[in-house]
Amino acid sequence: MTTQITSGIKISVITRYQPEYSNPDSEHFMFAYRITIENLSDYTIQLVRRHWNIYDSIGSNKQVDGEGVVGEQPVLAPGDVHQYMSGCNLKSDMGFMEGYYEMIRELDNSIFHVHIPRFQLIADYRLN
Repeated sequence: MTTQITSGIKISVITRYQPEYSNPDSEHFMFAYRITIENLSDYTIQLVRRHWNIYDSIGSNKQVDGEGVVGEQPVLAPGDVHQYMSGCNLKSDMGFMEGYYEMIRELDNSIFHVHIPRFQLIADYRLN
């Protein structure tokens, strides 16, 4: 598990290679990841946008921006936890992702970024 805290918001990530949805002969490697967002701050926040940098070991890099996460813009009061699952496909069996969430602090409507720590996407067989 990869974890980081920014401005009182804890982001934890767990990844898993999905061989059943991958096709190495076609350069299609599917990974799932589960993200847990914990509000350790004293303020209610809302996740409004996401930004991803996705790197593949063959040298490709793509950026993904969008509203919320998996169709939601969760509001987290102090102590709340939000968890979601998503996925990413690469053209090789190794890579990594990192990025940030854009959050709004409800107290004063201030916008701030919460760093999503770099996490590895590696097919299980590469670790043996």
